[in-house]
Amino acid sequence: MGGVSTTLDDLPLRDDLRGLTPYGAPQAALPVALNVNENTHPVPEDVADDILDSIARALREINRYPDREFTALREGFADYLGHGLTRDEIWAGNGSNEVLQHLLQAFAGPGRTAFGFSPTYSMYPLLTRGTGARYVAGERGADYTLTASDAAAQVADVSPDVVFLCAPNNPTGTPLGLDVIEAVYDVTDGIVIVDEAYQEFAPREERSALTLLPGRERLVVSRTMSKAFAFAGARVGYLAAAPVVIDALRLVRLPYHLSALTQAAATAALRHTPTMLGMVDEIVAQRDRMSATLEALGYQPYESWTNFVLFSGVDDPAATWQALYDRGVLIRDVGIAHSLRVTAGTEDETTAFLDALASIESAA
Repeated sequence: MGGVSTTLDDLPLRDDLRGLTPYGAPQAALPVALNVNENTHPVPEDVADDILDSIARALREINRYPDREFTALREGFADYLGHGLTRDEIWAGNGSNEVLQHLLQAFAGPGRTAFGFSPTYSMYPLLTRGTGARYVAGERGADYTLTASDAAAQVADVSPDVVFLCAPNNPTGTPLGLDVIEAVYDVTDGIVIVDEAYQEFAPREERSALTLLPGRERLVVSRTMSKAFAFAGARVGYLAAAPVVIDALRLVRLPYHLSALTQAAATAALRHTPTMLGMVDEIVAQRDRMSATLEALGYQPYESWTNFVLFSGVDDPAATWQALYDRGVLIRDVGIAHSLRVTAGTEDETTAFLDALASIESAA
């Protein structure tokens, strides 16, 4: 009992957590923050008013536990997703990270393996290791794409218990064909998670992995309200899967894990889906404007179906990041050589980023 602990090494931490680094993105009060793929458009005033009214009503019964099954919210998500889904095929949590954590708690854990194709969302390995499972990173092509045959071969070689498929991919913005999902599903007996956090920013004629759910009881499609719905601060994520998968998640969730206030806010936001999604077209337009201008400046932007752009051809990413920071613009160094990632913001924010980047070039 003696002594004072001053570092993690002094604590009886799990051996498999030693040396790991927690998730983190720079937070700074800069005029233009385009580093964590938020929807930078504010929630429209009429929608905000309805959300506030719903929260106020929920507060009148805040002394009681919330609906443990968040029934109205699941019905709202089922209606939004369509494809004949019912509330029995819907799950939700405090952000899509908690939803993914539930899946790993149920289907991964000690002695099991999760697999993803690097580079991809940095939380996959962190969440995996947090549950005591092993994470294996596969490889992508030079342009960060995946073919069905290569993806299936890599998964078959590892035989994981959980597979993460980020579609479209973060941090590269890369599209993922449904043929890849089908091929991966067919070569594994594990759970296949298709993370569609950015699906609303994909071309509207493209099919979602939701269309693959019928007959595939091990397939899961996760979504978030953080991006297209401008709801990052509310922390609401959800998924669609076979009812038996939903039953499995009830085994690991904490009691009453979604507060009454969260349920009220999210249900109200879903009532205004057309208005909330009206921002998507503007964001896509700014994303495409960014890509075109980045190319004109001599960089190499990658194809993106998200609300951000990864661009390469950056001689010194750290120096460019700092130069933009000094000009009041915050973007993200995601650790990919000679590359940086920037979120598509409002028209003014996009202009500020592009002007700042051009001024760095001029000063070089």
